[in-house]
Amino acid sequence: MPAAPGGPRLLLRRLREAMAEPVSPQQRLDRIVVLIAANVIAEVCSVYVVRDDNTLELFATEGLNRAAVHLTRLRADEGLVGLIAKTAEPLALSDAQSHPAFSYRPETGEEIYHAFLGVPLLRAGNTLGVLVVQNKTYRVYSEEEIEALQTTAMVLAELIASGELQALAPGAGSAARRPVSQRGVALADGIGLGHVVLHEPRIVVKTLIAENVDREVERLESAIEDVRSAIDELVERGDGIGSGESREILETVRMFAHDKGWLRRMREAVQSGLTAEAAVERVQSDNRARMLRQSDPYLRDRLHDLDDLANRLLRRLVGQEGQGGDGLPENAILVARSMGPAALLDYDRARLRGVVLEEGGPTSHIAIVARALGIPAVGEIANATGLCDSGDAIIVDGLSGEVQIRPTPEVEASYAEMVRLRARRQEQYRALREVPAVTKDGVKIGLHLNAGLLVDLTHLNETGAEGVGLFRTELQFMIAERMPSAAEQQTLYEAVFAATGELPVTIRTLDIGGDKILPYMPALEEENPALGWRAIRIGLDRPALLRVQLRALLKAAAGRPIKIMFPMVATVEEFVRARDIVEREKAHLRRHGYLLPSDCRLGAMVEVPSLLFQIDEIAREADFLSVGSNDLMQFLFAVDRENRRVANRFDPLCGAAMRAFRLIAERSAAQGCPATVCGEIGGRPLEALALIGLGFRDFSMSPASIGPVKAMVLSAHAGEVAALIESELSRVADGASIRPALAAYAKSHGVPI
Repeated sequence: MPAAPGGPRLLLRRLREAMAEPVSPQQRLDRIVVLIAANVIAEVCSVYVVRDDNTLELFATEGLNRAAVHLTRLRADEGLVGLIAKTAEPLALSDAQSHPAFSYRPETGEEIYHAFLGVPLLRAGNTLGVLVVQNKTYRVYSEEEIEALQTTAMVLAELIASGELQALAPGAGSAARRPVSQRGVALADGIGLGHVVLHEPRIVVKTLIAENVDREVERLESAIEDVRSAIDELVERGDGIGSGESREILETVRMFAHDKGWLRRMREAVQSGLTAEAAVERVQSDNRARMLRQSDPYLRDRLHDLDDLANRLLRRLVGQEGQGGDGLPENAILVARSMGPAALLDYDRARLRGVVLEEGGPTSHIAIVARALGIPAVGEIANATGLCDSGDAIIVDGLSGEVQIRPTPEVEASYAEMVRLRARRQEQYRALREVPAVTKDGVKIGLHLNAGLLVDLTHLNETGAEGVGLFRTELQFMIAERMPSAAEQQTLYEAVFAATGELPVTIRTLDIGGDKILPYMPALEEENPALGWRAIRIGLDRPALLRVQLRALLKAAAGRPIKIMFPMVATVEEFVRARDIVEREKAHLRRHGYLLPSDCRLGAMVEVPSLLFQIDEIAREADFLSVGSNDLMQFLFAVDRENRRVANRFDPLCGAAMRAFRLIAERSAAQGCPATVCGEIGGRPLEALALIGLGFRDFSMSPASIGPVKAMVLSAHAGEVAALIESELSRVADGASIRPALAAYAKSHGVPI
């Protein structure tokens, strides 16, 4: 298949002319396949397009039987064309019919052709179709010929993505526009319907074909040097990128910026006749398609580094800067590869309806902030930024973890009805706001809020919560560009007390480390960060950090009661050391004439299993205990709750977990030490019902959970539930769950769960 005179550049110019002709879409496509066949001296050129049912349909051909156009269809995994679509890789064969994937279609008349070359039509890593050339002779296609056809395929992909082919048949050419349903991980509850706003939008390359190739080479080389210099400068200064990624990420990006293979492919794409921007886009689309099909998570993670670098290069070429949070349209749903909490807070929350992320688990910083703001969010949606464009209709289901991109009218109507039902249910919950949470047999249950931002505290009045059972102080540190000063910390805590008035507030000291890395602190390499240097361990090893926070808290609470609890306590001795620091700070403030809190109670979080075997001792030393069920369950079952392969392998209502909770409730009560539950299971009605049966009387949860849990409490009979659970635990094995029996009881007694 030797190239015709003029080569790829001439073909691209002719393609540009053909795409501008005032003809029908079918005529334009027919003209294009003729041009390609003539230019590459092939006897056949065919275009297959992915339809919305994921089949591949023959849309145009030069050389095969024209009657097969719009008649021949292949499944996504059928034939050589299906293989190319599935792998997103070019395929060159000297004898196509000897390949095991070959699928004979008699209506096409292709049995006389042997040599075969097919390339995927890619856009943002998504396969929109396949471009094929064939010859009768047995021949081997060169790398240059494959490269030339891939460059041509990029131009065709943009034609398909434009939606013009929809005019030929329903669902035609809609691989880029068809409805997409993806399931990820639910980060924040709620349902959001709106339109896509890309947090770091894909640069739209409008000019694909070069007028002056030498000039485009110069532009590419200049942009590469500028990006390299900028990254080198960042590495030398030690600054983070965007939301504060570590120096190791900067080094990785710099390594890719100097990768010779990546640069060579872009230069070759420009030499073939593309603009510098189009060359970057084409090479990155190929990389994205390849890496998305890798099973190795390390290789898939490198895609993000390449995406970042390609976007930097594209922004440099087109003269665009990064996007901020201004100008958000109504009903916006942010779609991002990743995002820090500070970036989310930059957006107008009155217009924001949801967040979709390629990265981020339920305990990530962004998830915590999204829950605090009441914004539905879903994470771990693979290639989210490549699946949609700005303005696309999208639905975020923060309960199931599903995301619907370009939903059908039926799906959209179904979710709209769900939103209306949830709104009616919330109205019912609001009607319970002033009703005390008391069971049918007169047991008072305390329902409190989890919070971490001042905006969370507006939910106190809305929900009728009795106070704040957990205020996470680390969020102030996570969204700041530098370590908050003592004065800044004190100002925040004073604002918290002002917002809560007479209601009680329990403040947790700084819980950083593990997955909560502050952007301005050097990252610490640990084999297992969740079990490493974090929370109270950092506070005790770096007492100045803990002392500054405690002093700010004590000064802010002047004249009013305060409850302070320490996270990740593993031994009684750790709690005693932390308590001693509080006493020294109180003595310091007393000497200098400051007004102390009217009452200062100190508690420990029970989230490390070792405390289960020191429960009597810690209950005697502490003023109160708070069960962090998220970490307690994770450590108890050795299960990373963000790892979907293992996260669902245990049930918090199984015998082993229930016995652990019962131990805490019984022994703390025996020592006269109040015990609350502030983890996620306390905010789920059925699990909260079980905990009430075990003896817990106070819970702290997200604002959205208070209504459902209160409705459950008002219908429940604590004594009956306690007897049921005792009976179940006496006969079930540790691994068996009491969930079925408890759910059956709730259903038969009209307890909403």
